Amino acid sequence: MNWIVATLLSALFLGLYDLCTKHAVRENAVLPVLFFSTLTGASVWLGLLLAQAVHPGMLPAALVTDPLTWKQHLQLLLKSTIVAVSWLGTFLALKHLPLSLGAPVRAMSPALTLFGAILLLGERPTWLEMVGITTTLGSFVGLSLVGRREGVHFRRNRWFWFLLGGMLFGAVSSLYDRYLLDTLRFSVPTVQCWFSIYLVLLFTPLALAWKWRLWKRDLFHWRWSVPCIALALLVADYAYFWALGNPDGLVSLVMSLRRASTLVAFGGGLLFFGELNGWRKLPAVLGILVGIALTLCGRPGH
Repeated sequence: MNWIVATLLSALFLGLYDLCTKHAVRENAVLPVLFFSTLTGASVWLGLLLAQAVHPGMLPAALVTDPLTWKQHLQLLLKSTIVAVSWLGTFLALKHLPLSLGAPVRAMSPALTLFGAILLLGERPTWLEMVGITTTLGSFVGLSLVGRREGVHFRRNRWFWFLLGGMLFGAVSSLYDRYLLDTLRFSVPTVQCWFSIYLVLLFTPLALAWKWRLWKRDLFHWRWSVPCIALALLVADYAYFWALGNPDGLVSLVMSLRRASTLVAFGGGLLFFGELNGWRKLPAVLGILVGIALTLCGRPGH
């Protein structure tokens, strides 16, 4: 499969992931959604672990996990904890915010990752990255102005801050991924497998607390989109890492094209959920995507 096709496939399923998330959490309890969707993803990886144990050499290298020490398990548990906090904030935000606002804001996460790399890793932004960040932030301001027409004032809306918190933890997760993969030399399937399994362990006590009504809570309605959240993310990540592993694939183009998922989520929000002000939001959405593309293409070595 061509790396560009793989990247666009990843973008499509990443957009479907956002649509499934919105469909699953809309007027629904978030914690059971998180538990059952992560259980779906973990079940797939547990099945692959079992196949690897029973028939060594049967699976392709992209699905083979490595044996780990206890210290390495704890390092991946930390990864799962960061992701759990990120997803909890994001899912709660997408439950209450229009997807046509939430998805473009989430697309800004590479800019947050870059800020983190500058602050924590001492990286220096190139001029193209600075142009990209400026474009992204300017488009974000435009999107916030359109959001006011729907009664969503970003500064006063707590769900926007939940989304921002989720994005910040997502940026921390991306930086930690770089440490796990580049410095500690974890393989990609090993990280994906065990962080998926540990996510279930982290969400289980929260789901049980919800079931035992330890706080005032919403009702849970089972929907087909709940397991599809995990399945869409598995396909999106697999295609993404396949594209990155292709020797002809350009990292900056892969990362930029993958952000086309925002258009899938944006269009789906308007089409399936009847969200408003689509044409007014579109210039800001495109501006965010252009800004992210400039930021990613400005990365040294890309």
